[in-house]
Amino acid sequence: MTTPTILKGRTWVWPGDVNTDIIIPFRFKARTNDPVEMAKYCMYGFDPEFYKKVKPGDLFVAGKNFGGGSSREQAPVAIKYSNVVAVVAESFARIFYRNCFAIGLPALEVPGISRQVKQFDEIEVNLEDWSVITRDGSVHQALKVPEFLRGLMREGGLVEYYRHHKTFPWERIEAKTLAS
Repeated sequence: MTTPTILKGRTWVWPGDVNTDIIIPFRFKARTNDPVEMAKYCMYGFDPEFYKKVKPGDLFVAGKNFGGGSSREQAPVAIKYSNVVAVVAESFARIFYRNCFAIGLPALEVPGISRQVKQFDEIEVNLEDWSVITRDGSVHQALKVPEFLRGLMREGGLVEYYRHHKTFPWERIEAKTLAS
């Protein structure tokens, strides 16, 4: 599954320091490995009815350190399968951020973004130039990440990338380096 280059959607705005137990409490993480079932508990720590309110194509905007806490992939999986198509935050917990790329959930780090967006604003996320356009038309550049990570994310994550290429992205980089 390839992720579209432009994502337009309604925002859910979250504060700073949202940890993985708020995103999906441990008691639900341990209950199932079914991503659709996990999505029912997405953002349960803020709103147990979130899964009934989220719409396909919605986006998350958050403050600093989004996804701190547990290193398990269930938190980004719950977000992805809840129909949220991308997470834009001022900063991410590093393991959560890596897990987003591994499962193909776009995660853009945009300093100051939470002060530029209000709940349910319509914004645009451009995965080609790695930017966010807010309701007022302002363009906010996300911190750059290596192209191979962006490619991995666009192809749906590590499993989908391998399924398509029969290799991992870093193996291609190594092969080019050895050939030179």
